[in-house]
Amino acid sequence: MGKRRYVARGVPGGYRVWDNKGRRWWGDLYELCPDDLLVELNSGARPEEITALMKRYRALRR
Repeated sequence: MGKRRYVARGVPGGYRVWDNKGRRWWGDLYELCPDDLLVELNSGARPEEITALMKRYRALRR
């Protein structure tokens, strides 16, 4: 298994997605670890699926 581009890192208040290639944070702060989102980002990266997962994780924050 190769090095993953996107990984979740714990930060105060939850998790953020770190982009290893771009060396910056990606997306929002998530209270729960966004496992499904990370799998999609590191594999297929289908825009419609990423959008749906981001909406789902945003809804969990409310």
